[in-house]
Amino acid sequence: MITCDAHCHFLSAGLFRTMGAETGTRVDAAEALPAALGWDPPGETEALATRWAVELDRHTVARAMLIATVPGDEASVAAAIRAYPSRFVGAFMFNPKTPDASGRLEQAFDLGLKTVCLFPAMHRYTLDEPFVDEVFRGAARGGRAVFVHCGFLSVGLRTKLGLPSRFDLRRGDPLAVAALAVRHPDLTVVIPHFGAGFFREALMAADQAPNIVFDSSSSNSWTKFLPGLTLRDVFARAIDCVGHQRILFGTDSSFFPRGWHRAIFETQRAALSSLGHGEDVQAAIFGGNFQRVFPLPS
Repeated sequence: MITCDAHCHFLSAGLFRTMGAETGTRVDAAEALPAALGWDPPGETEALATRWAVELDRHTVARAMLIATVPGDEASVAAAIRAYPSRFVGAFMFNPKTPDASGRLEQAFDLGLKTVCLFPAMHRYTLDEPFVDEVFRGAARGGRAVFVHCGFLSVGLRTKLGLPSRFDLRRGDPLAVAALAVRHPDLTVVIPHFGAGFFREALMAADQAPNIVFDSSSSNSWTKFLPGLTLRDVFARAIDCVGHQRILFGTDSSFFPRGWHRAIFETQRAALSSLGHGEDVQAAIFGGNFQRVFPLPS
């Protein structure tokens, strides 16, 4: 079974320096902030890309989506893609409210990144605003994908650094994602974490818009908001509603020395195995669907 991970965060030196501006760090934040967290410093971008490639080899993971986790860090992930084009697919966090958003979007795509990641709760906009449709149109023109974070949002790095997370959770509505997705039927739209608490709404959205796919990343601790719901139930209902071909496995891996979060893989594999589905279903979720949505460069 080929394993591909649709959700890994590339915590580059650029990311930590951006966070350092928020924390008021006066020395090199790419060294100081990881040290304060007990994490390894990222080092140079190419070295971090190599570390990720070696880490994936260690766990026999064929390919992974690497996400630039702050707006403006697209070049870091682009460098990783250039170094390992057959291993990594590039994604980037994007705030469509910023000046010259359309130009920066095209620039990121020109760098070879394939997925634009929207966080409406974080950046405080609604999905029915015209500039969001512009993002969808821009992605559709080049056969890229759009990732939209919905539901509960918690950024562990911000919490650990004592930074405020003034997110407006009302903005991340999967039903609004569906309204956009149906207008762009040839565009793959990814809702991570099965909607992160808006599970019913995510299922409804995906049922209406067949170009919506889920990623299964993280511990999916949002199930605590829905008493009695287990990860096994989540997989069962998602497969029943939209089919196993529309679920991409992900871990939400991020920092070293933890590296690739194998425990997430083991937990999800156990949940799927308990449902009694054949190896073909697991092979699709854990790698085949990723390979179809993000084919290897020719």
